[in-house]
Amino acid sequence: MDSTRTQVAVVGAGPAGLAVANLLRQSGIDTVLLEEQSRKFVEQRPRAGFIEEWAVRALDRHGLADQLLREAEQQDRFEFRFEGARHVVRYGEVVEGRHFLYPQQFLVADLVGLHTSNGGDARFQVSDVRLAELESARPVVTYVDATTGRQHRIDCDFVAGCDGAHGVTQTYFPAATTIRARHDYGIGWLAMLAEAPPSADCVFFGIHPRGFGAHMARGPRVTRFYLECRPGDTPENWPDDRVWTELHARLGTPDGPINEGPIFEKRVLDMHNYVTEPMSYGRLHLAGESAHVVAPIAAKGMNLAINDALLLAEAIAAYYRGDPSRLAGYSTACLRRVWQYQEFSQWLSDIFHSGTADPFKARLSQARVRRLLGSREALVAFAQLYLGIDADF
Repeated sequence: MDSTRTQVAVVGAGPAGLAVANLLRQSGIDTVLLEEQSRKFVEQRPRAGFIEEWAVRALDRHGLADQLLREAEQQDRFEFRFEGARHVVRYGEVVEGRHFLYPQQFLVADLVGLHTSNGGDARFQVSDVRLAELESARPVVTYVDATTGRQHRIDCDFVAGCDGAHGVTQTYFPAATTIRARHDYGIGWLAMLAEAPPSADCVFFGIHPRGFGAHMARGPRVTRFYLECRPGDTPENWPDDRVWTELHARLGTPDGPINEGPIFEKRVLDMHNYVTEPMSYGRLHLAGESAHVVAPIAAKGMNLAINDALLLAEAIAAYYRGDPSRLAGYSTACLRRVWQYQEFSQWLSDIFHSGTADPFKARLSQARVRRLLGSREALVAFAQLYLGIDADF
């Protein structure tokens, strides 16, 4: 068995793991980054695309956002579309902040390039990752190199579990001392990518008796669409003709038609959230979707991953400077923002998915939208949570 000694083993090369690895390298802390997929796969996998300004500025302070700031579009408003009309919510006019439109795979590619070009140790296509001795001062990570078939051992001080909702690291948390809080919305979203120019210069959300719909640009030639569907539905039930019929019905207005184009991705997302508490066990610390999933209702997932990475890297660096308190408080610090975002997503979901099946819920949703559109005070409170401003309480 080949053996390596490092300070931190980072499992997972998504936004959380790559940000942790880059930040630790900048602090002079040795890391080994492990990822089960190939580098090409993680750099091309389409995922989230909206990054809040606080997260962009934090990455920029560490030199991790140069490409993002050069290329990303910025948005400070969105539209509700209902009853055949467009209702613009200009949240950037009442608070200082905006969203940056930058697909997650672009950020991943940037962070991989920065890490490897500066001598970072990144190992792709690994399998059979296992952890041991997590409650000791010397945890152990073993894996198999999928290319050579050789087994490797990494002795380290800490493990950063950043391998996502289906990763292995979260499975090492003991059931007796771990709370796994879960919420199922009871709905699905058909998520699609179309080779079609954006139909507007901002995000828009359709609130319609036939179900929710959404439009989110993913660049000048690609658009992300969502359609509410039943949970457990399949893409095969949604041929292109049906998709475009529903998108026009739920999102189109006389002065806001929907641009069509070839659909090259369809998948059904069952809307659910979960949170693991605490996010630390022994020398293992989770970050990103290993610890919590928030449905894409409010586009919060990548932002939470960045927040976790910033806090974890800062805490580990403080530990090596002789201050273990930051690491001891890491989970509590992360969960403040996690639960604020979970609550906001639930609130927004109640608006999005009101429909007309339940007249009481539909009228509640209409009242919330009217208040948001008509009250500056309500819009300020909304904008602060939508942009993640002062959300750590």
